[in-house]
Amino acid sequence: MNKLISVFAIFLGWAHAGRAAAPAPLTSLRAVHALTNAEAAKALPVEFQATVTFFRESEGTLFVEDGDAAIYVAPPANASFVPGDRVLITGTTHADFSATVTSKTILLLHHGVVPAPVAATYDDLIRGRLDCVLVSVHAVIRAVDVELRRDTRYPSRPLHPVARVQMLAEGGYLEALVDGADAGSLSDLLDSEVEVTGIASFGFDGKMQPTGVSLDVTSRANFEILNRATTDPWSIPVTPMERILPDYRVHDMTQRVRVHGTITYYQPGSAIVIQDGSKSLWISTQTRSRLNVGDIADAIGFPDLHNGPITLTRAEIKDSNTWQPVAPKPISVKQLMASANLFDLVSIEGQVATSVREAAQDEYVLVNGGQLFTAIYRHPEDVVPAMKEIPVGATVRVNGICILEDSNPFNAQVPFDIVLRSIDDITVVAEPSLINTRNLIILVAVLLVCMIAVGARGWAIEHRVRRQNALLAYIERRRRRILEDINGSRPLAEIIEQITELVSFKLKGSPCWCQIAGGAQLGNFPENPAALRIVKRDIPARSGPPLGELFAAFDPLTKPRDIESEALALAAELATLAIETRRLYSDLLRRSEFDLLTDIHNRFSLEQRLDAQIEDARQNATIFGLIYIDLDHFKQINDIYGHRIGDLYLQQVALRMKNQIRSVDTLARLGGDEFAALLPVARNREDCEEVAHRLERCFDEPFFVAGNVLQCKASVGIAIYPENGATKDSLLNAADAAMYVAKKIGRRVEPIPAV
Repeated sequence: MNKLISVFAIFLGWAHAGRAAAPAPLTSLRAVHALTNAEAAKALPVEFQATVTFFRESEGTLFVEDGDAAIYVAPPANASFVPGDRVLITGTTHADFSATVTSKTILLLHHGVVPAPVAATYDDLIRGRLDCVLVSVHAVIRAVDVELRRDTRYPSRPLHPVARVQMLAEGGYLEALVDGADAGSLSDLLDSEVEVTGIASFGFDGKMQPTGVSLDVTSRANFEILNRATTDPWSIPVTPMERILPDYRVHDMTQRVRVHGTITYYQPGSAIVIQDGSKSLWISTQTRSRLNVGDIADAIGFPDLHNGPITLTRAEIKDSNTWQPVAPKPISVKQLMASANLFDLVSIEGQVATSVREAAQDEYVLVNGGQLFTAIYRHPEDVVPAMKEIPVGATVRVNGICILEDSNPFNAQVPFDIVLRSIDDITVVAEPSLINTRNLIILVAVLLVCMIAVGARGWAIEHRVRRQNALLAYIERRRRRILEDINGSRPLAEIIEQITELVSFKLKGSPCWCQIAGGAQLGNFPENPAALRIVKRDIPARSGPPLGELFAAFDPLTKPRDIESEALALAAELATLAIETRRLYSDLLRRSEFDLLTDIHNRFSLEQRLDAQIEDARQNATIFGLIYIDLDHFKQINDIYGHRIGDLYLQQVALRMKNQIRSVDTLARLGGDEFAALLPVARNREDCEEVAHRLERCFDEPFFVAGNVLQCKASVGIAIYPENGATKDSLLNAADAAMYVAKKIGRRVEPIPAV
């Protein structure tokens, strides 16, 4: 009996201790608001009173205030409130951008007065000083876009309008999300000065990093017009498209910031990636200094947004030379497509679908969970390594930086690529499957020996098996031949026709054809398709709409079979690979021949055309001209106005010079501020001098670049084949020398003596 009493006493003590260990609920909003994210993540109990300042029923967004404290609350599913409601909230804390509350119950006490809004500046908002607080902001309305949204809590309800209002405050841009049926009428307020009242918040990317200031506004009534626009924006005069840029103005007050972390990627002269814990940042920089991936480094630059994600631009980097590498994070395709790992160093496996060697990079197209993505290795500037040969079908592991292919990073399923830091970042973890044509033939041979031994019945069975496997082997050979043609030079139309023939063969001669999206119809199209049973299959793309459609036609009296969908699925997979590979090759070919800044031919393309022109001139005993153009004082433009103005100036120069040459001539950028024009049709030196004079005179008019007026000149030199040189290098050197003579003595077109 005494033992039972002792056990019961111990049990009561434990129960009392358990009750004593439970934390008391936080009873004021100020106490909840003061929590750090780490403290809020402990799911502490709360029970406090507050006043509702904003409620969006369609998505369950609730903000409350009490005194000088404000917070976001996740309400119950059936909650409905209006600003001014005094409520009693019970629930638990939650970690987000800052401490929030997930409610269990919200009890309406009474309806009161909405708290007075706090006058806020752009600096207050962008720094988060008034996060979740009801504020009023002075701004000018720049744009109004109305969209119809579905109620996420009640999808069956009709779509409701929400206006996105882009506004310019003193210091920067902000966006207001306005509910209500009258939201669309805000378009009447373009260019008006207003005072808008709403809840201060942020836009976020997939990693919950702020990407801009946002206001949640109840209705148009929260916009007070201070000064209505004096002119209707739709009544202003039409501006010629080539004169738009002079009206561009920027008053940039952005402050330089400094970040710290480990270098996980470096592309000299372009960008680096720095990662610190779970945060990573793409940094644009012109530095070509030696930086070691894996070192701790600091970066200073200016914050900016590039197609959504946060970046640092015009950055300078300081390498501490302290080795502290970041281990790649193993991750799934779905996680990467959710954009929460943008710019992170990750590790993922996939099967090789194809590989492509390009002029500036190697690409490996991989498949994981039915999703296609690309691993990219960009060649170093000083050397182009041999491409790592990996057989199709092999399983590989890639380590690299996750980048988005789409411009929308906000928690959406978007395509992505993996940028490799070195060729060693892709390793084979499993060879292709053993199921191939050679092994199938060996298996058939073994079966033949076994079947002969069992007599006539066995021979009959063996005969059928042999025939079936021969058909499979034939189909496999044709599929492999198509894959080889995809990586070869055979025209795309022929490859698509081979694919449709393969489907027809598998379907015992049924007509099959393909309709390329926005393109040709290829294959065996029946004369009267309306009288047949048609089966259709989309040709999927890695991203965006389908690339086209595949069709097969059958007798209307036949029933659908599994082989029909299987054959079309195989054809769609091959067609996707063929179309995207060929489009990728065409894009890369253009990039190898054209200058990316000015969109004219590059030095490689000019030298190819120059070699061909020399060969033609030798065969036909003709002459041609080469003009060398060098922009005077271009370095001063970069030094005074910056490289951005210099790039815009180069684009205008290229366009203006392109308008001065003939349709048969070729204008190319050799590099920096040097250009050349190849004149394949020239009767004498006077023909070349005429073109050269036009190129010089096109600099007489000033250039208007981003609000700056630049009065610039150029020096020009001419070389004639074969008078001044009979080889590519001698012609380029002769024209270059003539240009420098003209630049030195201040003349324009300076002839040089014949070689």
